[in-house]
Amino acid sequence: MTAAAVGIGLLSGGGTALAAPDGRSAGPVVTRAALDPALVAGRGARVAFAEQEAENAATNGAVIGPDRTAYTLPSEASGRTAVKLTPKQYVEFTLPGPADAITVRYSIPDAPGGGGITAPLDVTVNGKARKTMTLTSQYAWLYNQYPFSNDPGADLLHPDWWITECACVPAATTPAPVITKPFRPSHFYDEQRLRLGKTYRAGDKVRLTVPAGSKADWTVVDLLDSELVAAPHVRLVAANVVLFGADPLGRRDSADAFDRAIAHAKRKNLKVYIPPGTYQVNRHILVDDVTIEGAGNWHTVIKGRQITLDEPAPDGSVHTGVGFYGKDAADGGSRDVHLSGFAIEGDVRERIDTDQVNGVGGAMSDSTITGLHIRHTKVGLWFDGPMSNVRVTGNIVVDQIADALNFHTGVTDSVVSDNFVRNTGDDGLAMWSEKTANARNTFTRNTVQSPVLANGIAIYGGTDSTVSDNLVADPVREGSALHAGSRFGAEKFTGRLSFTDNTTVRAGTYELNWRIGLGAIWLYALDKDIDADVRVTGDHYLDSTYNAIMLVSDYAVKDLYAIEGVRFKDVRIDGTGTSAVSARVKGSASFENVDARGVGAVGVNNCGSFNFTPAGSEFALTDLGGNDGGRGTESWLAPWLLPNTITCDDRPPVVAPPAPSPW
Repeated sequence: MTAAAVGIGLLSGGGTALAAPDGRSAGPVVTRAALDPALVAGRGARVAFAEQEAENAATNGAVIGPDRTAYTLPSEASGRTAVKLTPKQYVEFTLPGPADAITVRYSIPDAPGGGGITAPLDVTVNGKARKTMTLTSQYAWLYNQYPFSNDPGADLLHPDWWITECACVPAATTPAPVITKPFRPSHFYDEQRLRLGKTYRAGDKVRLTVPAGSKADWTVVDLLDSELVAAPHVRLVAANVVLFGADPLGRRDSADAFDRAIAHAKRKNLKVYIPPGTYQVNRHILVDDVTIEGAGNWHTVIKGRQITLDEPAPDGSVHTGVGFYGKDAADGGSRDVHLSGFAIEGDVRERIDTDQVNGVGGAMSDSTITGLHIRHTKVGLWFDGPMSNVRVTGNIVVDQIADALNFHTGVTDSVVSDNFVRNTGDDGLAMWSEKTANARNTFTRNTVQSPVLANGIAIYGGTDSTVSDNLVADPVREGSALHAGSRFGAEKFTGRLSFTDNTTVRAGTYELNWRIGLGAIWLYALDKDIDADVRVTGDHYLDSTYNAIMLVSDYAVKDLYAIEGVRFKDVRIDGTGTSAVSARVKGSASFENVDARGVGAVGVNNCGSFNFTPAGSEFALTDLGGNDGGRGTESWLAPWLLPNTITCDDRPPVVAPPAPSPW
């Protein structure tokens, strides 16, 4: 098989070129979430690029990791491993297929006092055609407790909160504990895209070299994505923003020109076209009943600075920035908005939850968002309903301070599919039914990688929600891959909640406050019972750091809320650091054809709600048959565990799970 054929096969979910024993000498190794693509065939976003991990490439640098401990560079890397370079060192990738563009995910140090630095990275192909990328850490490096600080020397933001590191509440502790600074550094990585200037062939060598004299003491390269960029999309009969005064060189603000083009398009029943170029836009563009097309997200870039408002807006915002916003739901919302084929690059460097500095926002019913590339905004797409029938497809959302996408309050009959998400500062994809329930929404065929905080995909209340055929990898802290939570004031779960045919890998993080490991999928009853029709079918949980499945409540409400009647069927568990199932709540679940292997501890860690009654655990597990495998010859759901035997080990020892392999 030729290298080109290998590359094409990988992009469609086929096989991969195998590495030599040193992992670096047998040609290109293309992965999906650092996995052999064969392990995730049919799941996750269908993308135009090939992903290659730096640790599989040729290098004279140092491989760092694997490490799943939060606040370390390897923990936030894809696959929990990367390559660290010092000046004059390189990492070299072999292209698996034709490519004329690359994306590099990297980290460089922060400035000593915060705020970031810039540093060069030289790019050559076959030793020629040198280009220099200017890397930056201005959009990385957060510190301290939520909502975090850009100052590495900051004192505790919440001295009245429990601190795991000292096992104390500092404000109530005498003498006051010494907290090491910088405290809890995180959000280390950023990424940049580069056009190579010509099309290179499979087998050509792309070398990334840190030049001598770089201001960065070290440069970590996590991965390289390579692709062949499609020709620019052209719309001749349209309201061309350049004709209304927009500057494709980005020298002056084009927001007013965009407004004029949109107004003209609506009067004349035309589409708005944004030709190739970089356009400076430093505020929201209001969209309603309009189609806006770019030439493609590699060709058309809408880039803005974050602007401090003279006084706070009514919604509490103290900044504005680039974004395409529908009207507020309270004003009727927008309809028939169609956005496609451009990039949105924001300038958000800190988390201020009241700020409306998202890439796409407001309410948009009967609308589509497709083919966008969004980075450096607070949230890529945040929708405040009520609204209905939005389709979010084929977008790339990276390097966010908070979520990639959130359906917030009364979003209904909408679909999020084939989106690629990497390096969010909060949930990757979320449905949050605050005040008004979301209903009949679907997240399907998405890839979420390396959410630094919280979960890959999270559902907070709502009715008839579906999460299917997604790939979620490498959550870092205080969350996991898949989550259903009665929390944050969400409306009750009703109808059916379906998790179907999803794959998670290296999931299940350490929860700081509880000081326990979470499950790759976890259900959490904090504010209300979870007693809807919850079905988990066909999921694969690979290489789970702690448990594969967790059902939990908070100790303060352990006797108030339950998780009842969850059904697990046709699930595969391939490697856990602790148990296959951890139950820390009252309620029940059933299991049918749930196969497990490489389970690190007792198959079921059943603590119930910690009352330890003579009748057994308050959480009942029902064996519907076909539940095979576990640790050694012992079935993970052994007969002696049923129906509700207490097998509670509050913090079982953690073992390293085996690497995933074909079942």
